[in-house]
Amino acid sequence: MTAIDAGLPGFGGRLVEDLASLGFSLSDIEAVILTHPDADHTGLAPMMHEAGARVLIHRDDEPKLRKPGPKSGDASPVRIIPELWRPSFWRTIVGMVQAQGFNMAKVTDAETFDYEDVLDVPGRPRVVATPGHTPGHSAFHFERPSTLFVGDAMCSLNPVTHSRGPQPMPRVMNQSHAQAVSSLDTLEGIEADVVLFGHGEPWPDGVAAAVRQARSAAQS
Repeated sequence: MTAIDAGLPGFGGRLVEDLASLGFSLSDIEAVILTHPDADHTGLAPMMHEAGARVLIHRDDEPKLRKPGPKSGDASPVRIIPELWRPSFWRTIVGMVQAQGFNMAKVTDAETFDYEDVLDVPGRPRVVATPGHTPGHSAFHFERPSTLFVGDAMCSLNPVTHSRGPQPMPRVMNQSHAQAVSSLDTLEGIEADVVLFGHGEPWPDGVAAAVRQARSAAQS
């Protein structure tokens, strides 16, 4: 199997149980491909790696996986201050703390890929360029099953406001919000039955419709 992103460290026990319920074990994960190196997407990457999985990430994001640290640009930590009044934001923070979200995972020997590569992992996904949330943020398009994993190029549950529906990640979480919104153009023409987000429920109504709704949310 291929894992797309690796959640939070506190999800480890649940992952093993869920795999067992499907008749698999951790060692059946041959590769974990990362949309980007944020802590809530990499937490179990070391655990999977130790069990034998290859870890792959875009070359522009590999330095942050090797040496985790805060973002800059629109996502500079000081920019989050105006959002601290929101109870919804604090619910997100509490959930991350409970799942060890600030225990930043690092992998020092990850393999790297470039945009438009077809990865030599189970499912053979194509790498789609979606920079903005991070410099090398990547989406993954699987033809079979017809699925697009967008990571944090979009979300369907806003981690700050908890508003629902396809939308860009909050400006304060994107390293370049303008670039993140521009990256929606790259996704729009992809044909996939289901869109899967890093935050929120799956979207079954086509990529183009998700992008249109996300663009509308970006302008509001």
